[in-house]
This record gives sequence, C-alpha cells and structure tokens, in this order.
Amino acid sequence: MKRTRTSSALAGALAALIALAGCSAGSGTTPTGSADALTQLQASGVLKVGTEGTYSPFTFHDPTTNQLTGFDIEVITAVAEKLGVKPEFSETKWDAIFAGLDAKRYDLIANEVSINADRAAKYDLTDPYSVSHPVVIVKADNTDITSLASVQGKTTAQTATSNWANFAREAGATVQPVDGFTEAVTAVKDGRVDATFNDNLAALEYFTTTKDSSVKIGFEVKDETVTQAFALRKNSGLVEPINAALKDLSNDGTLAAIGTKWFGTDISR
Repeated sequence: MKRTRTSSALAGALAALIALAGCSAGSGTTPTGSADALTQLQASGVLKVGTEGTYSPFTFHDPTTNQLTGFDIEVITAVAEKLGVKPEFSETKWDAIFAGLDAKRYDLIANEVSINADRAAKYDLTDPYSVSHPVVIVKADNTDITSLASVQGKTTAQTATSNWANFAREAGATVQPVDGFTEAVTAVKDGRVDATFNDNLAALEYFTTTKDSSVKIGFEVKDETVTQAFALRKNSGLVEPINAALKDLSNDGTLAAIGTKWFGTDISR
C-alpha cells in the first residue's frame, strides 16, 4: 500500500539495507546492542506491533470471526515466535501509524511499509518480506487513463502520507486524502476522483473477493518493483534478530507458504 516509484530512492534504501546487514556479517555474531535489545524484548514476552487492520489481504478482520488476520499479520506472528515472544497488535489509521511508532506505542509497524530512502534515513527497516508492483484502479467505463502519462491533471484518492500519494503526485495528479484502500476505491466508484494507485496484490485480492465489475485496473507499472519491510525506531537493536528470523522463515519455507495461502504464490522474492 505504501510505495514509491523513485528509482534513486529505492537505490538509497537498498544501500541502507546493505549497511544494516553489514553490521553483523563480519563476525557472524549478534551485535551487543542487538543482544541487549532482544534480551529486553524476551523479558517482556511481547512484541508490540502497529498495523491498520483495514487493508485486506495484508492486515484486516476476518468477516466471519472478526479476528485480525492477513499476510502481514501471519508473517510478523511467525517472526515473533522465532524471537520467543508473542505479538500484541495496536490498530491505527495509516496516516497516524508512524506517529505511533515515534511515540513508542509499539515496537514496529507491520503494514506493507515500502522501502524508500527517506524512511531508511529516519527508521530502522528490516530486510524485505514482500515484493510487488503498482497498479491504478479506475471506473469500468474509463478509457482515458491507460498509462502514467495519462494521469497528468487527474484526481486520485490516496492516504495522505502514503507512498501512493507521492506516486500520484509525481505522475501529475491531484491527491484527495482518504482513510484507506476501501475508501479510495469507493471514491473512484462514486466518481469523486478519477483513479487510485495501489499495490497489484491488494487489487488482485479486491477483485477476487468482491467480484466488483464497476471498477477495473486501468494499467499496471510492471517495470517498477517495490519492496516492503517492517519499520522500527532508529537504533532499535532489533533489526538483526528480526532479519535472522526472516531468513529462517525463508529457508524453512514458511514465508513461501504464507504467500501462497494469501496470493497463490510466494511474494517474498
């Protein structure tokens, strides 16, 4: 959901990730700060997680049981188990989610946080755990929006502080703020905006589950790859152990299995 299309930003983020990985690569041991942070986390027994709870299929409430579930929820739950703790979820709107992290209401954000240079500079970002590309959703009878160039001068609905809002602005669109993906699609359907940018996986799940024929994918940006990570406060000391957990989950097939459950394929690569 929260993406960027700037290649230089992605390059900067990747460089930051490489730097993070390099902190422990040489010795093969967990840095002292990470060991201390992990010890404190395990003593508490709880990993506090910020998430939206309204962004299907990544983080949402099952309509039958009302239980919080989704791809991101299952991945961070598996990570917590590897760390020897239990996840405790706090739900909040996307536009307030980083403020909650800054205020120490939770330890990390699990909500398809896209990697970009600005976030890498301000926060600890883990290794990526999902990969996708952008799409734009328009009304079913729309024939004007078929490429990035055609978005120039149009209006899109996006959460105000998301990468998708930046994506739309860079394409020359005017952004109308909304609370989330469902509200954005509704704005398109109602004719209040021309389109909305989002993740191809979220769009696929929306069309598969709703069978909504009043909107469609106007175009996909398949040459733009976006990667998502967990976000923590800077110098959290938890990036290395979380990355180690993600590596274990990748090696033992857990990440692939979770991706296949929700999307029919492994989206971690």
